[in-house]
This record gives sequence, C-alpha cells and structure tokens, in this order.
Amino acid sequence: MAPADHEPVPLGELAGHAAAVRIAVIGGGVAGLVAALECAKVGTQVTVFEAADALGGTAHTVELDSLPVDLGVDSVTPALDDRLRDLGLSDALVVPDTETRWVAGVPGVDAAPLPDDAVLGIPENMFSDACRRILGTGGSWRAYADRLRPPLTIGHEQDLAKLVRTRMGQKVLDRLVAPLTAGVFGTTPDRIDVDIAAPGLNAALTRTGSLSGAVATVRSEGPHVRGLVGGVGRLVDALAQRLEQLDADVRTGASVTALERTGRAWAVVTADIELDASDEAPGPETFDAVIVACDEVAARRLLAPVAPELSPAGDAAAAVETVALVVDAPELDGRPRGAEVVTVPGTHRARSALHLTAKWGWLAHRAGAGRHVVRLSFDAASLAGLSDADVFALARDEASTLFGVTLDEGKVRAAHRERFVPAPPRARRGRVAEAERARRAIEAVPQLAATGAWLAGSGLAQVIPDAVATADRLRRRALFGGDDASA
Repeated sequence: MAPADHEPVPLGELAGHAAAVRIAVIGGGVAGLVAALECAKVGTQVTVFEAADALGGTAHTVELDSLPVDLGVDSVTPALDDRLRDLGLSDALVVPDTETRWVAGVPGVDAAPLPDDAVLGIPENMFSDACRRILGTGGSWRAYADRLRPPLTIGHEQDLAKLVRTRMGQKVLDRLVAPLTAGVFGTTPDRIDVDIAAPGLNAALTRTGSLSGAVATVRSEGPHVRGLVGGVGRLVDALAQRLEQLDADVRTGASVTALERTGRAWAVVTADIELDASDEAPGPETFDAVIVACDEVAARRLLAPVAPELSPAGDAAAAVETVALVVDAPELDGRPRGAEVVTVPGTHRARSALHLTAKWGWLAHRAGAGRHVVRLSFDAASLAGLSDADVFALARDEASTLFGVTLDEGKVRAAHRERFVPAPPRARRGRVAEAERARRAIEAVPQLAATGAWLAGSGLAQVIPDAVATADRLRRRALFGGDDASA
C-alpha cells in the first residue's frame, strides 16, 4: 500500500516500494494514457479502465474506404515535439499542405477566403482583398477606425465580442470572428476570454496602439500545427504500446460506476459482468491511488460522492456530431475552398467543413487523384432523430454547398458519424477559475487526482502537459507521502 499519511519511504527502498503501489486510471483517452504512462514508467502497477471499446477519446482515427480518417483531433503543435520523439513518432510529423479557411454565409457573398493575416478572425490588414470582399468597403473603413482609437491603457478587455465590436465594428465581429469562434470553440465571441484565446493580444494592443497592430505581433509568435502520417490515432497506438511494454493493464469495455474510499485504499467499482449461476460475483478491485481522466460529466459523477467540495454538475458543452465522407470528386482536386469552410452562425446546418485531403498531403497521396475525404461538424441537437442515411444525405448536401461542388449520392464511397461531448473551451470566460476550483476540490482528497480536457482545456497541447503534471503530483504523494518531494 502507498505510504499516504505515513512517513516517506527512504530513497534506498523506493524502487521496491514503487513496484507495490497500485494506481487506477479511469479513462483511456490521451489524457488517461499519458497519465498512466507517467506512473508506469517509475515502476508502479497501473490499471487503465476505458468504458468504450477503443482507446483514444477524441483522438480517434477510423478506417474509411481503406483510408485512415481522423474524426476529432487531426493536428499537434511544436509544444509536443519532445513527447512525440520519445514515442518514436518524430519521423511521422508533417506540415499541412494548406491551412486556408473560407467563410460561407456572408450576406451577398457565396463564400470567400478568410484573411490569412488574422488572429481569431481579427484582421491585420482590413483593406486586403479578402477583407474587402467579406466586409465591403464600408466595413473595411469601419475596421480602419481601430487605427484612430486610443489603446486600452488602464486594464484590458476580456470579452472578445466587446473588444472587436468597439474597435473594428459589427461586421468584423459577425462575418470574421463569430464563424471562427463557433467552429473552433463551439461558442459565441461574447463568451470568449481574450487573454486565454489569444495570449498577449491585450498587452500588444497597448504596445502597438491598435488591435490590428496587436494581431501582427501575436500572429508572428503563434505555433504552427503539424499532422501525423497515418492519423493522430498513431499517438494513441504508441501510448498503448509503451504501456504494454511496461506491463500496465489496459482494459477497454470496462465501465467504472463508482469510487469508494476504504481506509487508505480506493475501491474501483465496475459494471456487472455476466456470471454463471454457480459463480460468485467478485468484489471491487482496490488501489492505492486513482486518477480520473474521463469526460467532465462522467468525472463529476464519479468524483462528487468522494470529493465533498466538488459540484456534481458542471457547465458541459453541447454535444457535437462529426460526419466524415469519402467521395469521388475530381472537382475537389484543386482545393477550391482551401482546407476548411466555417459558417456564419445561423446560415447553414453545419458549423464547419474540413477538406482533409486538401489539408494533409499524405492523405491525398493515399487517396489518389479524384478521391477525397471531407469532414463536417454539426450541433448534435440539430440531428436528433435523424437516421444514419438522413444524416449522411444532409452532410453530402452541406459539403456540396460549402465546397461549391456537386456531390450526388453516387459519389459517396464511405460515410461515418461520431458523437462527441467536447469539453467547454478553456477560453470561455470564467472557465479557468472554474477548472482550478474543481481541481483543488479533487486533490484535497488523499490519493485522488483528475485530468483531461475539462480541466486542462481542449487540444493535445493543453491535455498532454496537464496529464503529465497531474500524474507527477499524484505519484509523489503515493511514493513519498507528500507534495514537496520529487520522484
């Protein structure tokens, strides 16, 4: 058992003690797998419980028409280079062939490319051809008023909608910023915290004297995304393989229904299994420490009964449905609308449409000329009650409209739909403080911790470092009996 509430284990005995410590990780997404690996690599016994039949969570790659298709996360950032190198994936990193985004639903405009010199849709040059096409002459001149306004010198504006509307006008907000916040964050600009969504933008506004000048500064400092040949699912496979090499016990189809504190141990209660009449139901397994790494709804359900200060209900985001199509469409060979089309809220059924074979050259090469993969994102509530056939037909119609091509039913070679409940975006105002309150309530309980996008923020660049740090804190407590030692 772990030395919780006891004297720390002497360093000379640490390796032997670590081998006797049992840690449960609830959730087999990337956060759970990374946390499990951090614990397993120091010699502790680790068991991962994943309710689904497959690992990965939103880092989910499926095979469609013999092609690997990412249904959730499809890119990584340079912040993860060391982790990917450790997992032997450095050689698989590739840059996008194009990152160009278009916007659809602008009044009087079928679709138009978004300015590429922008942050969160806020343009650096409001008189560029792209801006003038979307904003019109009047809208561009209103945006230019930003150059004439005094900067914010006392305090700063956290509300993205108010900042953009005040400095650049309503058209910039409605036609450039709102489509991106809906597509990227799944919410409206008035709920976005500027300092989280675009770190440094407020400070740069004060230094440069204009929002457009601040955009130029922040944009030059931003990370560039890369993909993995074969899909981001390769990261999940590499993590699972490393855990297997370290003798971790990784279980899929293992739904945890409750956690119970029994003395200094944790009992992990799983869903009933089918037993013969003569068999006796096994009791719950016990562990020295537990890391909960599932989605927010499931995490709060498990944690609230054992963490008194944690609310059982959070402000979960609305569910999203992703629909991927493999189509025969030579007219898409020229990438007519770049890598992605986002929509002005309220103008289309789909939030966005991603042209994966335009974005990733390795996927286009595997698909061959004329065969393409597109992926559309919908609010799940808008698809309620629709059959698979109806959803696929809707996705085909939306893809036709958004990419400006005709995709009749006979062109669809394969289709797949997947439902996700994304974490509320970290950039939502108040979310960081809310997540920190939840973390403190959880970690106040001995040998208990939690990680995942609902605490760290969505995106692998946030999820992976948080899982590493969470696992490190927990294993220090499990191995040393305190938080001030280092493992």
